[in-house]
Amino acid sequence: METAALIVALVIALALFFDFTNGFHDTANAMATPIATGALKPKTAVALAAVLNLVGAFLSTEVAKTISGGMIREDQISGDVFPSLIFAGLIGAITWNMLTWLLGLPSSSSHALFGGLIGATLVGFGAAGIDFGIVVSKVVLPALLAPLTAGIIAFAVTKIAYAVTRRYDGKPDGRDGFRWGQIFTSSLVALAHGTNDAQKTMGVITLALIAAGWQSSEHHEPQLWVVFSAATAIALGTYVGGWRIIRTLGKGLTDVKPAQGFAAETSTAATILASSHLGFALSTTQVASGSVIGSGLGRRGSEVRWRTVGRIAVGWLLTLPAAGLVGALAALLVVWTQNLGLGMLGVAIDAVIAAIIIVALFLRSRRDEVHAGNAMSEVAESGHAVKVDENPPPTRRQQRALAEKARRKAQKEKAAAKGEQK
Repeated sequence: METAALIVALVIALALFFDFTNGFHDTANAMATPIATGALKPKTAVALAAVLNLVGAFLSTEVAKTISGGMIREDQISGDVFPSLIFAGLIGAITWNMLTWLLGLPSSSSHALFGGLIGATLVGFGAAGIDFGIVVSKVVLPALLAPLTAGIIAFAVTKIAYAVTRRYDGKPDGRDGFRWGQIFTSSLVALAHGTNDAQKTMGVITLALIAAGWQSSEHHEPQLWVVFSAATAIALGTYVGGWRIIRTLGKGLTDVKPAQGFAAETSTAATILASSHLGFALSTTQVASGSVIGSGLGRRGSEVRWRTVGRIAVGWLLTLPAAGLVGALAALLVVWTQNLGLGMLGVAIDAVIAAIIIVALFLRSRRDEVHAGNAMSEVAESGHAVKVDENPPPTRRQQRALAEKARRKAQKEKAAAKGEQK
């Protein structure tokens, strides 16, 4: 009994650490665009996001129920070994989160968690331990549809925003009002993030409590202390600020203007809130990325950096299998040592290896540190809104006309110079 209690305590601690990494990994989802346009100062933005993530975590538990009572089949798992496998799955999720944070890739913390848990469960109980119907309907399909939906909405809202404010074309600061709108919409995204992502850790802890027999399998509602601890962990992580990913989303995909940022955040918030209400455990990172890309396509003359989009897409494709592989390897060690009668030795070795990997990735990040002062240097150094030119660049026809005009001018000047020489 003491061993089981210790394993559950370790699972809870590791789940809350994952929640912390989820927070700083996903800060960019809400605050990258308002920081990029200067609507909010960097440190003010992450503090606001932290508070709203905390509040949002108390508003819904539907996603938590999907994880604790849907994806894993409790009737096919053993309470003695499953908490250890949850521990292994969390190691897979955290490892992938830290690696993608180091690379500045806005990958999905949610899918890293699902991948780790699925990989560990497959090792421990086989395919019978996974409800693949739930996985497809509430994880895979939202992963495919949500970014596309958010991108289309952001594209449309961007088009509408520029059409409505067309009279400001030619005035560099004519659309500054959208910066004020960004404060509201980015706050809404942070609130929505709390209603979705914080729930995943609540679901994992609840699943561990059920597997250990400490909570009824018929009752999947997270306990109050679970809600409070998960909400606090994700808020603290958000306050730390994942500046590497903020830089990628803020200026790595496209040059975000205030109207675009407003459109992207509106789309992101609407998609996440609707999905949280339906219990879909989608990736808020994928939704935010899709919205930024859609807003970039919606502004005439803007450029979407498709090479960066490709890198992010590869990260999305690798998240589930990569986290699942790490979770499966960690679970193999747990199962092997328990079969040999070595008790918690596998869990202990997993914990040591995970700690080494996490510390190594963190130390590597210090070589080229990204922080509030250099993540978006042209904004962060001033700490206030940067005036941007909303005029789109000239079209190819306009460029040819300008070049022809310059050529004629040069010919006239040359002819005049010859006349003076004569």
